[in-house]
Amino acid sequence: MERDSFVADIANDLGVAPSQLAARKARVVSEGNEQLFHLNQNTGVLTVKESLDREEICPQSDTCTLFFKIFFENPLQLIRGEVEVRDVNDNSPVFPEKEMVLEILETASPGSRFPLESAQDKDVGSNGLQNYSLGSNPHFSLALGTGKDGVKYAELVLQRQLDREEQREMNLLLTATDGGLPPRSGTAQIRIVVLD
Repeated sequence: MERDSFVADIANDLGVAPSQLAARKARVVSEGNEQLFHLNQNTGVLTVKESLDREEICPQSDTCTLFFKIFFENPLQLIRGEVEVRDVNDNSPVFPEKEMVLEILETASPGSRFPLESAQDKDVGSNGLQNYSLGSNPHFSLALGTGKDGVKYAELVLQRQLDREEQREMNLLLTATDGGLPPRSGTAQIRIVVLD
């Protein structure tokens, strides 16, 4: 959401006339160093001071809740509130390297597995990394798994014996896709060097 976007109608939510906010010198204070919200004493509307970047505020956390307090003077009153910042699919999966080089012996037997670098996605939940796919080729398929840390990973699986004399190198395209609507993706080249 953009700067000055509507968050809540505090006067309405608290059942207080907007004129009471000004009379009682109501103000909002965010928990933490940075003041993220602004309370308009004339209307009772709470807005964001700047656009919020969920990935910056709550990196790799499934939930992102910001806490604030409304202070009233005369009489003194303190009301606590919270704002949930929802993730939008604004990041694509990214591989650490644009090209991975795998050296594989031509004697490697079909069924051999070769771990691949995982892509990273700053978005979480369904907007985070969901799947990998491999460009069609006669020698390799892709096996997918999820590690103990919940991170999805991919391994190349050799389907057909390699022959260095027939083909010394091959290039494959690995694609990582997230679950957003529409989905975002990132790619990396896999260069297979066949060893004699």
